Amino acid sequence: MQPDIIVTMHEDLERALKKPPEQRRWVMLLDVRKCIGCHACTIACVSENKLPPHLYYRPVSDQERGKYPHVTRTFLPRPCMQCDEPRCVAACPAKGKGGATWKETEGVGAGTVPIDYAKCRGCGKCVAACPYGARTLDRGGYHSDGTPARQRYEAMPSYEYSKKWPREGEKPPVGRARKCHFCVHRLASGLLPQCITSCVGRAGYFGDENDPESLVAKVKKANRIQILEPAAGTAPRVYYVANEKLEVFHG
Repeated sequence: MQPDIIVTMHEDLERALKKPPEQRRWVMLLDVRKCIGCHACTIACVSENKLPPHLYYRPVSDQERGKYPHVTRTFLPRPCMQCDEPRCVAACPAKGKGGATWKETEGVGAGTVPIDYAKCRGCGKCVAACPYGARTLDRGGYHSDGTPARQRYEAMPSYEYSKKWPREGEKPPVGRARKCHFCVHRLASGLLPQCITSCVGRAGYFGDENDPESLVAKVKKANRIQILEPAAGTAPRVYYVANEKLEVFHG
């Protein structure tokens, strides 16, 4: 009996974390043929990162194709693509290492595109520049707004980028750009991204593409791969397997 792919990917992750950052290449592969549109990944991500209302790092779009009676339905999970040529970074007035956003080259998060909430100006230029709709401005607010009392969990800090970010008034990350970060804080603890572990259909794969023995590398090699918006030239690190051509759509 084969082990669950989550077990296999954990073993791959342990092996990858022993390598120098420059030798790793974190990637995510999403097989939308397996996605049932349950949104478990979306909600698990909200819980993991203590996200406020109307802000999702892992939305799942829904689109119907064809005409009755020949209709198909596609669910498309859309995390941040962690592009190697990110338009969001180019658009940021405070870009670069030591600024608000950059392409990381060091540590566990090497290859991702972080945001430093303390340095982000909340101008929204990066949000508009992303061709995938992966960035959102945190407009503030709580899930309990309009109710008699604020819930205790809403004041709990998140630990994105391995830092403590309490939600207090207008302090960061309120008012700043936010997005998926491949759960770098979990990777640092030897854990897979929350969206991968919560997928009931095992549609998500994550790991070091540079390791030919990793499951994600094997699945990529065995399938015809797509990327979203190839004409954008952003070199995304999120790959897709599907039976039809995929497009960015909002559902």
